[in-house]
Amino acid sequence: MLGSTHGTLTTDLRARVVACGQQTGAAVHGSTAADGDLDVSGRPLYAPVPDLDRFFRPETVAVVGASDREGRPNTGITRQLIAWAERVGARLHPVHPTRTTVFGLPCVPSVAELPEPVDLAVLLVGDPLPVIGQLGQAKARFAVAFASGFAETGEAGADAQRLLAAAAERSGLRLLGPNTNLNAFERFRDDLDGPAIALITQSGHQGRPVFTMQELGVRLSHWAPTGNEADLETADFIAYFAGRPEVGAIACYMEGIKDGRSFLLAADRAARSRVPVVAVKVGRTEAGARTAATHTGKLTGADRVVDAAMRQYGVIRVDALDELQDTAALLARARRPTADGVAVYSISGGTGAHFADLASAAGLRLPELPAVRRAELHQWIPEYLNVANPVDSGGHPVGDWRGRKIIDAILADPGVGVLVCPITGPFPPMSDRLAQDLVDAAEATEKLVCVVWGSPVGTEEAYRTTLLGSSRVATFRTFGNCVTAIRAYLDHHRFSTGYRSPFDEAPRTLSPSFRKAQALLRPGHRLSEHAAKQLLRAYGIRVPREQLVTSAAAAVRAAGLVGYPVVMKASAPRLAHKTELGLVRIGLTSASQVRDTYRELTDIARYEGVDLDGVLVCQMVERGVEMVVGVAQDELFGPTVTVGLGGVLVEVLRDVAVRVPPFGEEEARSMLAELRGRALLDGVRGGSPVDVDALVEVVLRVQRMALELGGELSELDINPLMVLPRGQGAVALDALAVCR
Repeated sequence: MLGSTHGTLTTDLRARVVACGQQTGAAVHGSTAADGDLDVSGRPLYAPVPDLDRFFRPETVAVVGASDREGRPNTGITRQLIAWAERVGARLHPVHPTRTTVFGLPCVPSVAELPEPVDLAVLLVGDPLPVIGQLGQAKARFAVAFASGFAETGEAGADAQRLLAAAAERSGLRLLGPNTNLNAFERFRDDLDGPAIALITQSGHQGRPVFTMQELGVRLSHWAPTGNEADLETADFIAYFAGRPEVGAIACYMEGIKDGRSFLLAADRAARSRVPVVAVKVGRTEAGARTAATHTGKLTGADRVVDAAMRQYGVIRVDALDELQDTAALLARARRPTADGVAVYSISGGTGAHFADLASAAGLRLPELPAVRRAELHQWIPEYLNVANPVDSGGHPVGDWRGRKIIDAILADPGVGVLVCPITGPFPPMSDRLAQDLVDAAEATEKLVCVVWGSPVGTEEAYRTTLLGSSRVATFRTFGNCVTAIRAYLDHHRFSTGYRSPFDEAPRTLSPSFRKAQALLRPGHRLSEHAAKQLLRAYGIRVPREQLVTSAAAAVRAAGLVGYPVVMKASAPRLAHKTELGLVRIGLTSASQVRDTYRELTDIARYEGVDLDGVLVCQMVERGVEMVVGVAQDELFGPTVTVGLGGVLVEVLRDVAVRVPPFGEEEARSMLAELRGRALLDGVRGGSPVDVDALVEVVLRVQRMALELGGELSELDINPLMVLPRGQGAVALDALAVCR
């Protein structure tokens, strides 16, 4: 570990947001958006930032349902809140219908009789709904509802939660919960210096390990236990914490995401501010998603889309709570890297090789130290030991003056930005001297120094006092957590240095293509291939020369115009898998073949009960790589764009990448880089490289369709998109479109 203006959304905009299938309410409660701050679908482009100062540092607090009767649950909570109010300098007013005093403080019988407006009301009542309206009349700014029995219990509870959220919005106050706890009112250590971690958890208990890191010298500034998020949600706290000067990193435990757009806007704000967000997000498996839904009533979302969306906006996703605490601590405290090279230094060749293997597998760069540096190190390390990286001292030099010389020499190399020293177990006095030298060297450099203390005991003086007492050394207990944190550290700074918000470049006005495309849509229907291709044409996506015909004679004439060889396909709105029914023929080279094929296709369609709108006679396109590009609707994020290897094996290979619009050309290219079959685009086994630029252009045009038609287009599937040799473009050979 490392030690020591927005008002209310307009009714018109709210209607436009709803029309695009986005959630409103808590996501936009207390925010406004000017016309220039909306995208083409009427959605906000910038995160609303709630003013939560008076939530965390209120001047006045009301405790509704306060008690001092021993044995009652509310009594312990009231006692804790009184102590917390004293620490933050707030005046506390107990509220109880039958008490005149609580713990010696004057108690009023109802919210209406509070002696002054309150910044924060804590509701220790089973049914918070009636109290919310009263608090609104009393001009309260914030309320916390601990009560459970809402969305986490099923549909009836979800209905009750919606009523609670609506009451909060009508009242004008912001609500935390329900189904939350006291974590926001914990005692935080105020004797620790440096940038802090701000913690957000939907389960209070899951945040406990991060909170306990204070005992290891890691500073925490806030804890937001969001619970069911009827109103205030994780995104609100990310947006708020990203603007706090004391916050060095935001750590999140999320069981679900309330509103995908709000989350991305908040992550975008953090990325603009260069504040790292580290998150555990459950729901990777069906079991995890199901359990999360019963705990907080959250939508976990399609995990592949969640993962991609997080990476788009620089959210660092980890899997375990120990990874969360170690990664957040490193990112909060460490200075910006001077280089991305990682050097490994150990007293054992086996230890160094083991760590280097894990680091390289994780994608970290371990540069070979230059000859002049190796010669310098061999002044203190025997010639027979490897010092190229990893550096093996052999052990003995660390016990005297040579140990510090070795560390300083490695850190002096300009290609090294991170030094890692794994100490697999205590071996005093050697390990004690090594730990102290590492701490002293870290104080004298701007570079990151990491130590892995592998002892399972953890009571050694070198660990508890020397390493954990340093504000400059990052200390880990496992190789895996160290590698994960360093990778996140380098990735975050690489990402944030060149970050350009996609929301800044998102289209604000509809393109001329929109009206053309809209006229082709049929609400509630699947379009035929011919109609779907017309939709693509409207957005400038190239399709083959083709004609839709309804007779054998017309098919022959069309083939002459299109040019032999031709492809013939049955065309019908509800016909998704033509090949499986034998309704596609390729490589037809004569009029007789075309005439016979027309009759065969119509006979098969009649037998299969397919209501044809005609037969397509298409230009035959060869010599390319088959790709798939599409649009799908995600329950959290709305329209998403997918690209991958296409053709008949698309469902077998499942080699695809997904992104949430808006995104730019660089992100489209990164989608291609994720594909396992990416090498096919560069040419394999003597094949020609294909037109990657044209493929990227198609992805961006499809994204524009998703943004503009997202409320009307349920699904789009271009498969195959034939990407031709370099400089020759890409052609959509088949397309499927489903309208909402």
